[in-house]
Amino acid sequence: MKEKKAEKEKYALVTGGSRGIGRAVCIQLAKDLEYKLLINYNSNKQAAEETLKLVEEAGGSGELLQFNVVESEVVIATLDSWQSENENAIIEVIVNNAGITKDGLFMWMPKEDWSKVIDTSLNGFFNVTNALIQKLLVNKYGRIINMVSVSGLKGTPGQTNYSAAKGAVIGATKALAQEVAKRNVTVNAVAPGFIKSDMTAELDEKELKKMIPANRFGTTEEVAHVVSFLASNKSGYITGEVININGGIYS
Repeated sequence: MKEKKAEKEKYALVTGGSRGIGRAVCIQLAKDLEYKLLINYNSNKQAAEETLKLVEEAGGSGELLQFNVVESEVVIATLDSWQSENENAIIEVIVNNAGITKDGLFMWMPKEDWSKVIDTSLNGFFNVTNALIQKLLVNKYGRIINMVSVSGLKGTPGQTNYSAAKGAVIGATKALAQEVAKRNVTVNAVAPGFIKSDMTAELDEKELKKMIPANRFGTTEEVAHVVSFLASNKSGYITGEVININGGIYS
């Protein structure tokens, strides 16, 4: 009799998972799905450890994976090393959440602020997804979820760099979705508007919510619920989509 192959341990990788929306996504995935979490962080290990603790309190399990999504060789080396230590594991879900803002008027924008924002959101998406996509295709199952922004859809003054980066990821989402759909791999984007988090802490919420039909900022948990659905097997016929979570601000 043939021995049954051992069931692979299934993982979900969340980049930039230590704080804000990334943390909320890790916790929600732990509550809703059977995946072990790979919580990626760049420099703030303490925040990442707090996220892991919250994941465990939610009934999930996971581990930390430190790398900067911008550094392609480091991304590949780290993921390869993790895979060789976890031969019976597969990353089925990729949440490309890592991103930074360097806001300022385009006229005075230093080249460095342009490059850093593009590097993190756009090249970070490439580095992580490209390192893992082949395994998803061989496995004939996968969920890729890219965190974009209302800025990538309508453009936000003072955020030409961020709008460009997120707009590019939206284009990449739509193209890649068509390449991999036959292999049961979906690729979608989630576009938050104003969400209460570290990234929006310095904004004038009282003033800004006047332009939001829902008259409030969203919560990280509201974003995480959508990501969790897209990461599940219930969303198999949704691909190449951009799902807005913005209280009614549309382009």
